[in-house]
Amino acid sequence: MNNTTRLMIAAAIAMSLAACTKKVKEVPADTTAGETTTGATTGAITDTAPGKYSPADLDTDSCLRQRVVYFDFDQDTLKPDFQAAIACHAKYLRDRPEARMNLEGNADERGTREYNLGLGERRGNAVSAAIQGNGGSADQISVISYGEERPTCADSSEDCWSRNRRVEIVYTTR
Repeated sequence: MNNTTRLMIAAAIAMSLAACTKKVKEVPADTTAGETTTGATTGAITDTAPGKYSPADLDTDSCLRQRVVYFDFDQDTLKPDFQAAIACHAKYLRDRPEARMNLEGNADERGTREYNLGLGERRGNAVSAAIQGNGGSADQISVISYGEERPTCADSSEDCWSRNRRVEIVYTTR
């Protein structure tokens, strides 16, 4: 069994285990978030000590507004250009334990549907590993692969394909 197959099997097992724990852990997180926003304004929402991110920073902080990570053709390796943004998102997750994100992996139209779904998942896992390496929690991250199903550009050109090779960071709970 070659290394690629082993990695794909390990990733599939990790994803299925993560999916199971996400469902169990998201229900209390959503309940807690609902209580803090509708009840008294104490707790996590108002905890903005110096050096900590708040939910409003997702829309105002320049490195947190960068929510798309682009990849080279047929690659799942992060480019150095995106390390600072990844570190910002990891810090946000550390500062906001109730925050949750989806990493939506995408590929361009070249390749088979199955290959592109796998490539999108590997790209999402690469971003997840980088966020976790910078201190983010695996419990706060879900990886979803859309393969070639959600292009941002429909032309058949290198410029268009490069915009479709991406992982989008989507916050589900701030």
